[in-house]
Amino acid sequence: MVGIIMGSLSDRKVMQQAADALSELGIAYEMEIVSAHRTPERMLAYASNARSRGLKVIIAGAGGAAHLPGMVASLTSLPVIGVPVLSSNSIDGWDSVLSILQMPSGVPVATVALDGARNAGILAAQIIGATDSEVGKRLDLFKESLKEKVAAMNDELKNQLAN
Repeated sequence: MVGIIMGSLSDRKVMQQAADALSELGIAYEMEIVSAHRTPERMLAYASNARSRGLKVIIAGAGGAAHLPGMVASLTSLPVIGVPVLSSNSIDGWDSVLSILQMPSGVPVATVALDGARNAGILAAQIIGATDSEVGKRLDLFKESLKEKVAAMNDELKNQLAN
């Protein structure tokens, strides 16, 4: 249901967080390396055929110039979520963030935080869950678990303050 793509194998550690979030929510995904600069034909084919292959959302992670999410968004009408990745050739990640965030009118890319692939996975699930009631139910349970975690942390804090 979700395509997870990245510009380089070095992005995998970050992008795995999106895959993990999708797995936790029971959503199928594929993961591939698709470089906007080194394999533009592959990127074109991936984005152009995504809908016909059954994808509902594409999560695209990239560092440095980070053109992958925007270029993919220009080639498909599917929602694209961009993950700016802090890479070794990056300027503190700002180059990646701004490259993905500052898209021209008509070519939106939903952009998450630097190295925020987990939220990208959750956002992809929420997009799918808007029309898939089973995914929506799993997301409701996930959100409830977040409340329970905060309540447990609050109890722990109270215990620490009491001691």
